Amino acid sequence: MADLFESIEPPRVPLAERMRPKSLDEVAGQQHLLGPGKPLRLAFAARKPHSMILWGPPGVGKTTLARLMAQGFDADFVALSAVFSGVKEIREAIQQAQAAKARGRHTILFVDEVHRFNKSQQDAFLPYVEQGLVTFIGATTENPSFEVNSALLSRATVYVLEPLDAGAMQMLFGRAWQIACPALAIDDDARDRMIGFADGDARRLMNLIEQVQVAAETAAVAPVTADFIDAALSQNLRRFDKGGEAFYDQISALHKSVRGSDPDAALYWLCRMLDGGADPLYLGRRLIRMAVEDIGLADPRALEISLNACATYERLGSPEGELALAQATIFLACAAKSNAAYKAYNAARDFVKRDGSRPVPLHLRNAPTRLMKELGYGKTYRYAHDEPEAYAAGEDYLPEGMPRPGWYQPTPRGMEARIGDKLAHLRALDAAAQQESTRLGKPAAPATGANPEGTSGQDRDDLNVAGGDRT
Repeated sequence: MADLFESIEPPRVPLAERMRPKSLDEVAGQQHLLGPGKPLRLAFAARKPHSMILWGPPGVGKTTLARLMAQGFDADFVALSAVFSGVKEIREAIQQAQAAKARGRHTILFVDEVHRFNKSQQDAFLPYVEQGLVTFIGATTENPSFEVNSALLSRATVYVLEPLDAGAMQMLFGRAWQIACPALAIDDDARDRMIGFADGDARRLMNLIEQVQVAAETAAVAPVTADFIDAALSQNLRRFDKGGEAFYDQISALHKSVRGSDPDAALYWLCRMLDGGADPLYLGRRLIRMAVEDIGLADPRALEISLNACATYERLGSPEGELALAQATIFLACAAKSNAAYKAYNAARDFVKRDGSRPVPLHLRNAPTRLMKELGYGKTYRYAHDEPEAYAAGEDYLPEGMPRPGWYQPTPRGMEARIGDKLAHLRALDAAAQQESTRLGKPAAPATGANPEGTSGQDRDDLNVAGGDRT
């Protein structure tokens, strides 16, 4: 039995760990922080550690930089993962730091996924950071403005790490391939395909190389080709957490591309999100919002097409239903744009929120009972359908004493241009009616055919007791 166990090979160290940089010069990318004269390069040169938050997507070197800082500053390194750690682990980490201080050594406390700690857990670090017991380094994939307590954030410098660009990924690939499988040939298309799958994530690239190495050795394939890569690797979803920062960044890019009337860019971001696993119906709901917020009455078909696209997806599912979402995206991007209705609604809502409860004018009130009629409800109401052009020129539908706010201002684009022309015409009719009223020295009288006491107007409202006012 001893011989059997002795023959078992020890587990191989993962390629990502073997590739971990031993110095700043080996770190790929992040030249905006590590290049000559840049903030972290200067901090290393000065050998003066300071607390910081490293914010960036997975696999861009956050943990590596923290480890290099401990090495460069000759400090003890204590690492916590907010996913697996709690109060007990935090307490033990502080005890290690206190023991190190007693030996004359400083401690760098690294907290991975710091955004996953709740407020009280994040607050637990504050006194030790303030005392100088530890230099705190937090790593997060989420926007620290939202996910890190302001008190902790105020004591740390935020450094933004970027996804690794093509040049950095190619350099990493070359080094890693030589370490993992130097005797295995690979063509350029296959290399580019793997770099594309990695999506700027060095750790993912290392994992993909190990997967391809095993698959190629098992299948006795040489050289490795792009077709083999497609067959050997399962579908890799693009990077974003469905509730995370990258997700909302891409939704923002989709919305802004539609608003900016760029159908190609809009399609790109739609497909990126679908490829990344976003719920197609969530994207459909966002298209509906774009239709009412950025297109509005400039082209009312946008709302109908967006709603139909969602209904089509619900009926067909993926992938067929996604074509309907793509069609709606293209239409919205190409449609005339107007946020006039959106701005008008927000202005009116803000006014109502701040204003008092103005009473409904008597002539606009419904009068389903005789008492209400005797009190004057609806007495001088003018039934628009009985007026010339079906418009009661000079009538006022706002509460008494409220000036006309002019919230809705149609744009000169799309169908809204025609709406603007119509409203301008109606305002001219109002002005003419007001001039006539002023000339006669009395309120504008109902036009011929309108009889507030007869069946043409008021009594028609009276017949609609259950339904309320006619519109």
